[in-house]
Amino acid sequence: MTLHAGGRLGPYEIVSPLGSGGMGEVYRARDLRLGREVAIKVLPEALAGDAERMVRLNREAQLLASLNHPAIAAVYGFEDSAAHALIMELVEGPTLADRIKSGLIPLDEALPIAQRICEAVEYAHERGVVHRDLKPSNIKCANDGTVKILDFGLAKALENGISSMDISSSPTISRMATQAGIILGTAAYMSPEQAKGKTVDRRTDIWSFGCVLYEMLAGAKAFSGETITDTLAAVLKNEPDWLRLPLTTPASIRVLLQRCLRKDVRQRLQAIGDARIAIEETLADEPAAATMPAAPMRSSRRAIPFAVGLLALLIGGVAVWIFKPSPRPVPEPVTRFTITLPRGQNLAVDAGPCLAFSPDGSQLAYVAISSGSTTPQIYVRAMDTQDTKPLPGTEGAISPFFSPDGRWLGFFVNGKLKKISVKGGEARTVADAGVTNLGASWSSQQTIAFTPYSSTLQEVSDSGGTSKPLTRFEPGESMHSWPEFLPGGKAILFGVVSSTPTGIAALSLRSHDRVDLIRGEEAYMPRYAPSGQLIYAEAGNLMAAPFDLLHLEIKGPSVPVVENVLQSSASADAQYTISAGGSLAYISGAPTNSSSQMVWVSRNGTEQAIGAPPRVYNQPRLSPDGRRIAVDVVKSDENMQVWIYDLSRETFSPFTFDGVNRHAVWTPDGKRIAFASNRDGPIQIFWKYADGTGTLERLTTVSDAATPDLLPIPYSWTPDGRVLAFVKLWPTKASEFWLLNVSDRTARRFMTSHVADGGPQISPDGHWLAYASDESGRREIYVEGFPVQGGKWQVSAEGGNEPQWSRNGRELFYREGNKMMAADITAQAGLIVGKPRELFEGNYLPVSSGYVRAQYDISPNGDRFLMLKAAGQKDAGPTQINVVLNWTEELTRVVPAGSK
Repeated sequence: MTLHAGGRLGPYEIVSPLGSGGMGEVYRARDLRLGREVAIKVLPEALAGDAERMVRLNREAQLLASLNHPAIAAVYGFEDSAAHALIMELVEGPTLADRIKSGLIPLDEALPIAQRICEAVEYAHERGVVHRDLKPSNIKCANDGTVKILDFGLAKALENGISSMDISSSPTISRMATQAGIILGTAAYMSPEQAKGKTVDRRTDIWSFGCVLYEMLAGAKAFSGETITDTLAAVLKNEPDWLRLPLTTPASIRVLLQRCLRKDVRQRLQAIGDARIAIEETLADEPAAATMPAAPMRSSRRAIPFAVGLLALLIGGVAVWIFKPSPRPVPEPVTRFTITLPRGQNLAVDAGPCLAFSPDGSQLAYVAISSGSTTPQIYVRAMDTQDTKPLPGTEGAISPFFSPDGRWLGFFVNGKLKKISVKGGEARTVADAGVTNLGASWSSQQTIAFTPYSSTLQEVSDSGGTSKPLTRFEPGESMHSWPEFLPGGKAILFGVVSSTPTGIAALSLRSHDRVDLIRGEEAYMPRYAPSGQLIYAEAGNLMAAPFDLLHLEIKGPSVPVVENVLQSSASADAQYTISAGGSLAYISGAPTNSSSQMVWVSRNGTEQAIGAPPRVYNQPRLSPDGRRIAVDVVKSDENMQVWIYDLSRETFSPFTFDGVNRHAVWTPDGKRIAFASNRDGPIQIFWKYADGTGTLERLTTVSDAATPDLLPIPYSWTPDGRVLAFVKLWPTKASEFWLLNVSDRTARRFMTSHVADGGPQISPDGHWLAYASDESGRREIYVEGFPVQGGKWQVSAEGGNEPQWSRNGRELFYREGNKMMAADITAQAGLIVGKPRELFEGNYLPVSSGYVRAQYDISPNGDRFLMLKAAGQKDAGPTQINVVLNWTEELTRVVPAGSK
């Protein structure tokens, strides 16, 4: 929309046009309410017609209006009456671009201008605002030395909202702009990451500042070309012509420019405040800092006064050094190195986070598997001596974590939360933890917070005892995970799993008030950096946001700070750890792929492929007629769902859709499938017809408000299909076997198991119940009478898991490690159990730690087994750990610290 002198836009009277460009037309106007002159930027019609973009622009305008700095042209408001326009401070006078046209700017004039630019940009960065389009034409320089930066943050506010602009302004092509064919910014001042369409942060302003400072001193652009393409190529590939800088340019300024214009964003100057400090120190020490050209000496007589002058300079320098105020403490250097594991060790990254720094950073614990073994174990490395030792008693451990004093290590193994001294000794059980690998944290108040699967956070004394709920679910939530006690032990961070994408919350342990920090984003594994930032994992990157520890608030936008961090594609846990002293350790790599394929295996171990494509499969179940397979499937970026594969037609189709759905169990007639789902919030058991007809019905109801954390899992049916045996997985005690009458939806408890998940299986004749228990100290398979308990027989001899009956009830199968075992069962005046025998051995997917539910099934005639096999050749785990000592020194230059 074009405005004319004398016209009105809301309360503003148009005085005259000031200019136009891709970001809109600019007018001088008078605010009739406040009696002041303003600048009005009328937005392009393409942007004004997009409601979603206008909402975003209005939001960004509110943020920009909060900036209050003498070197930043203010944004007063947003007008959306006859036209959509930004109301801004009117700044008179020439721009820095106008000043540069008359030639290079003397050092004593250029450095104060640069100092004021740094002060303004530093102020904005501390408030989470990045300019994105810093260039001489956006900087006003009055004759009295006043500096004003224009259009602060408007590049982001207008991003993806302009369909055309003056190409002579050159482009900054952002990721979103690329998608829409939009050009923003100015090519000669673009950072390399902008030119490549990558995500930008405050470091892109540092690059642009370097370009501006270079141009002031050299009188020419740092990067230029005959065309836009040539200019972009120069930005990406060329170095500035450093010889164009005046010979009198101080060495400190040369170094500053080189650090600002490093193409690798990680090696670039990380904070504009450091540039301000360098300029201030140069201005304070300008005569001594300048690099003066040395004139050739034409006679020995000239050498004498030169030497005298040099001596005077040295004496003066010494005097300045003696009387100069003491410098600020020099921060510890940021040091990077890589730990390579001893030969034959591989990091165990498949079962959860395998790294843990002691709070003081002096010890690093990691979980690894040694060659010749399939069992992970914790190793502890002393960071000062590089001495690494295995920790006996931690075989099978996952998710290690240190005590606040660094003397103890906590970990999970076989459904138990345990602790062990880092000096060695016996591992002590702290609590029953159920099926879990979702992290724990040890507080300074001698308690441990941990997460059983599909539960709220639980808290237990570190000396052992009964745990109790620490958090509670909000509507739609199904799990709280990855707890992290904040310094002082007064609050705790945790992840939130719900029907929407995961998020992060914090809970005050004094008031019990909860604050949702991140909602509706794929944010995982929150950690607190001691420099005052919230760190979390997202799509293989570590993200950081300034965090107010006192008020539990995020104080600015999140930015990526570490790339290529190994993160599981299935569980999303990330391989990183931060010490209380500010060091970081992490494992690099693409997301782990746990894809598997379904195969038939005969009783003698002969394998035959099934036509289903490789996917992340879990717990396949054959229909009673053996023609279909119901199996849990995880597809990329989707929740786990139950799918059905038709063996004869070789077709695959989803059976469930909303929420997380798993643990399918066919009814004996094959007409329905029961499964566990969180579609209504806390997990319940549902069923529906296998052909997809009819309505979905819920079979269980958690009505007891005091026990919202149980996890009901369906296991097996009585032969008549009237009663479903299911397990209640309690977060803090042994599981319970329950029987559900589907006709009236009533349930009764049958027995208590001595293991986190007993996997109860009703025999085909309905008279026996097989299950797993570790009551003897080792997990074994047992059979008892059913539906009335009577008698008890141990079936396995050397350990066992995952019991399954043959369809005729004459054999009981189970797994002993990688071995498929079978025992004959004869019912005669009790039960006669035959000697277990090995059928075959193979590297087929085992059940997850703590689970009993079988990862296999048996064909109706019992001649072959449906197994899961890793798809392709599974790579050994990583062998290297990246370490960044004093990482938070670097972090604070990228992300400002929140209040501590």
